[in-house]
Amino acid sequence: MVAVRSSLLVVPRAVIASPSERLAAGISVARRALRPEYRLHTAAEFAEVFGYRRVLRGRLFNLHYRPNASSGARLGFVVAKKLARHAVLRNLVKRIAREVFRLRRESLPDADLVLRLAASPKNSSRHTIRAEVDEL
Repeated sequence: MVAVRSSLLVVPRAVIASPSERLAAGISVARRALRPEYRLHTAAEFAEVFGYRRVLRGRLFNLHYRPNASSGARLGFVVAKKLARHAVLRNLVKRIAREVFRLRRESLPDADLVLRLAASPKNSSRHTIRAEVDEL
């Protein structure tokens, strides 16, 4: 018994989705990424910002800030499971905030920023979330 393999017609994709495919195609990902030096990483860095006790409050978010001596603004997130039960919602909030920060980083003062979710964004649209992050 001989197995016959059929070949499907291959249709080229219109959009290259994954970062690895972008790199293989020669498209730069670096200019769009939020680089590690622009993020807060350790618990001690977050504690310093919270300890400085300066906050801008919005309906959904609190923006904690602390001046820093390094070059440029750095960002950290606190998105509690208590307020955003599903990982999809938590990731959406962080993705929107990351994009706003990336676009506005050059105009921000040298400060460490922590964006903290203060109320559940369950009934909020993406536009509402983005508008509030932009405002803060």
